[in-house]
Amino acid sequence: MNKPISPLSRRELLGAAAAVGAVGLGSLQLSAQAAPSHPALADAIARLQYLTPPDQFCKFVREKPRIDSLSPEKLRSIGLDRDTWQLEVIPDADSDCKIGQSLGKDRGTALSFAQLLKLAENHAVRYVKVMTCTNAPDPFGVGLWEGVPLREVVWLTRPSANVRRLYSFGYHNDDPKQRFQSSLPISRVLEDAPGDLPVILCYKCNGQWLSAKAGGPVRLIVPESYGNRCIKWLQRIVLTNSYQCNDTYATWNNDVESPLKTYARFINPPKQAKTNQAITLVGAAQVGMSGLSKVQYSVRRQGEALPPDDPYFTKLNWIDAAILPPPENWGGGLPDGKLPPVPLQFDPATGKPRSWPMRYALAHWSALVEDLPVGEYELRCRSIDGNGVAQPMPRPFAKAGANSIQVVRLTVEA
Repeated sequence: MNKPISPLSRRELLGAAAAVGAVGLGSLQLSAQAAPSHPALADAIARLQYLTPPDQFCKFVREKPRIDSLSPEKLRSIGLDRDTWQLEVIPDADSDCKIGQSLGKDRGTALSFAQLLKLAENHAVRYVKVMTCTNAPDPFGVGLWEGVPLREVVWLTRPSANVRRLYSFGYHNDDPKQRFQSSLPISRVLEDAPGDLPVILCYKCNGQWLSAKAGGPVRLIVPESYGNRCIKWLQRIVLTNSYQCNDTYATWNNDVESPLKTYARFINPPKQAKTNQAITLVGAAQVGMSGLSKVQYSVRRQGEALPPDDPYFTKLNWIDAAILPPPENWGGGLPDGKLPPVPLQFDPATGKPRSWPMRYALAHWSALVEDLPVGEYELRCRSIDGNGVAQPMPRPFAKAGANSIQVVRLTVEA
């Protein structure tokens, strides 16, 4: 499988963040307002790109053969082409679920891509979401996803009784060794809490048709969830009265119901520095269900004893970094870096985010370290969520989303 990479280093910082250092540990601090005025830090910040170009998303490769390695003719023949794609929405034969109409291939009523786009004329939505694997240490990318709320298609089946969950299946449904599936409570699909985002049948990312590599032509996107519930190559949905989840990850000792967690990461952290230069730190924080109030970093000499009985590093000398504002240029391959009208998290009157940082997305952060003496150091970063809870809490009992505190090494030379 591909090694996950930080989507936030999607455009190389060209060495600007790999600089340069110097500040006595006792006086180590950062002015969040003043720091970006430093030329090296301002340059590093200017090179950040917020949205990940669709072809640069990292992905785990579990399917054989790789879907994105198939020829256009093969994709067409297996229904993974926009002209041949169909979505079945059918009742579970093993439950007493009742609907008025099945959307099935055998009946000739399965939803086509053209019909999905027809629904999009009145119901299409866009929102920014980070894509993260439950068990990977870094996000895979952040995109502007566009699609039709799944509920609009569910309502076409006229459900009438005994529907409690929705099972979704990708292309490999008929191959037990490669089957990838997930489930959601029907209530999560049919309604959203105020300010929350809908589950969508996604067909575009950053304004581009969803590629086979990204799970196209249609992929399920669940805004608050990890990638294990955002089923790629979606072809079948089953409505059921079962109360049990059927998720692939459930059998792999994962908490499949876990929402995204908040955590911070460095982007291209410096490995070496000189005492007569300033060390620029830039990074990103995934903003989970609990929001984000702070990003902090810590600098300590290697070999120094850590505080006893402190497995989560709560007693380190944590220093506030600056959380950067929304970008003017969103990147990601959008023309001139401009967002199309208007993602759900944005105010249509101003074109600005309704709140910042945005939940289920990312926020960049920066810091400047000066006067660091010669030596070997450990750099750490962490997030503080909107409830005041410091990473890595909440710490799951099983696999419910990686949110460990990152540590990197730095050598400062004369």
